[in-house]
Amino acid sequence: MKIAAITNGISQDYETACKIMNETGVQYAELQEVWGKRIELCTIEEAEKIKALNEKYGIKAASVTTHAFVGIGVGTLEVGDETYNKQMELLKNGIAIAKVVEAEHVRAMPFTKAMVMWGYHGSEQWNAGGNKAWPKFIELYRPIAKLAEEEGISLTVENGFNAMITSGFLSAKFIKDLGSKNVSILWDPANALYHFDAAYPEAYNALRGCIGYVHMKDLIVNPIEGWVDITAIGHGQMAQYFDRIAKALREDGYNGFVSLENIYKPDGGDFVDGYRIDIPNLIKIFGN
Repeated sequence: MKIAAITNGISQDYETACKIMNETGVQYAELQEVWGKRIELCTIEEAEKIKALNEKYGIKAASVTTHAFVGIGVGTLEVGDETYNKQMELLKNGIAIAKVVEAEHVRAMPFTKAMVMWGYHGSEQWNAGGNKAWPKFIELYRPIAKLAEEEGISLTVENGFNAMITSGFLSAKFIKDLGSKNVSILWDPANALYHFDAAYPEAYNALRGCIGYVHMKDLIVNPIEGWVDITAIGHGQMAQYFDRIAKALREDGYNGFVSLENIYKPDGGDFVDGYRIDIPNLIKIFGN
């Protein structure tokens, strides 16, 4: 497996991030924000600058991780309307940037969550909105998948705690219902803890054959009381899963990216301190 890091979790200055990645033995960069801008808002000239810095420091681009289609309700959106088209343009720009920096993957997001997607024995009327949310979600994603196919890129869609795909089961169902060879899941098992989804074996077994990219972080979350505490790798609710997930990925022949989502800030420190604490542990668990 190839270890990557989300660079803005190290520094918004991309050259600084490259230097620190070099110091810590990380070769692959996940581009989500650079120089204070989301990657899909960057220009081609800025992409060329990223490419030049990658060549200077021996870094390779793992993913252009856009926020296209984040936080938008499926019930208020239609294919071809103003909001939809704006998000498609952001995704297209992200794809153009990915081609410049030679990234292997591009990320898109799965809208915002409709809390109940199916209902039975009356709940379809009173709770689930007529069971319309999931079919609408797939309908909205078909042109996105078509774009990925036309552009010949690997599009990964991340499960989120507040998105239309939250669990391993729903992530796999999304891939199967969409049916595009160019779309896979960016699996973030920590995001699914908000919904009490066990990362292994339940979620992993559901996702077999659907994973295109992996995010890792650790946390303690209490959805009932409404709080979350980010921890160092191995000190939160993900700790029980890391080794088992790594073993299963190796046995299944996964040779893709496992990327540190560095959002841990230790007491008295900053996010770079968190990165320096977490990245050796991630390499130890998931590295080749």
